[in-house]
Amino acid sequence: MELGLYTFADVAPDKTSGKALNTNQRFKNLLEEIQLADQVGLDLFALGEHHREEYAISAPAVALAAAAVVTKNIRLSSAVTVLSSDDPVRVFQSFAMVDQLSNGRAEIMVGRGSFIESYPLFGYNLKDYDALFAEKLELLLKINKQEIVSWRGKHRPSFESLGVYPRPYQEHLPIWLAVGGTPESAVRAGTLGLPMALAIIGGMPAQFVPFTQLYKDTARNNGFTPQLGINSHVYVADDSQQAGDEFYPAYSAMMNKIGRERGWQPMARAHFDALRSAKGALLVGSVQQVVDKILYEHELFGNTRFLAQMSMGTMDHKKIMRSIELFGTQVAPQVRKSVVSTAFS
Repeated sequence: MELGLYTFADVAPDKTSGKALNTNQRFKNLLEEIQLADQVGLDLFALGEHHREEYAISAPAVALAAAAVVTKNIRLSSAVTVLSSDDPVRVFQSFAMVDQLSNGRAEIMVGRGSFIESYPLFGYNLKDYDALFAEKLELLLKINKQEIVSWRGKHRPSFESLGVYPRPYQEHLPIWLAVGGTPESAVRAGTLGLPMALAIIGGMPAQFVPFTQLYKDTARNNGFTPQLGINSHVYVADDSQQAGDEFYPAYSAMMNKIGRERGWQPMARAHFDALRSAKGALLVGSVQQVVDKILYEHELFGNTRFLAQMSMGTMDHKKIMRSIELFGTQVAPQVRKSVVSTAFS
């Protein structure tokens, strides 16, 4: 199982000081996080695209290009690229450049996005939410397969027999489909034979088993081998109490801000601690607790990848670096060993 990290590079105002983390410093911190993840042997680092004041990354490929030249082994991905409001040609070109700079370590994770700001920002109508994504995904997959492309569509200008350059270092860029839990998304990923990434950020993971099984069944029925990634909120510390106490303030502040926009109930410490329970969605605790929960989810889903989102809100950079270190040097080796042992038992 691949193990990695993802982040939105949060720059939300700090609840204690009332000052926003400087964007320039956040980018410096981000590159240090990616370099450390590479050094401790993690498989992937992914960056999410957002167009809000809380997040520093609006163009993941730019930051990934910077990371490509200061890392050696780790794969570099978006999580996600909001394809509906972007141009598939430019997305492919940007990630092909990252792939060349990294000697073949780039991939793309595409989705429709959990926020809607990019649609009016780039002149798209939310009524076309699904149609935009379906059409642009079709074009992106076509460009990825062939150098010379002809295109006819409704939401993107047509062109005839044009080459799309540069081509990637790899023969083809790996493209994952990120989903939020609608059955149509699972069927789409399975029908197209794309790896699927599911973010589980609340509730009980077990409730998503029928959804992931739908994806697997659809993929196999269409002659494809399913590849499933699970993305979750994670924080690792030297003991459970420390992990909860360090992660809760920034995490709850960020989740409550988003929750006010979406009509969620405010998150109190009791709710947070309930999500940290053995079968809850939050992986916040000691090394062993996080190992156990990753393996529990692997038993549920048989996933081939697990990505951890650690830097929620304005978490202290040194504490995040410590969490990454523990995840890479202690959590990951135990998980890999257990998964391999299970596979051959």
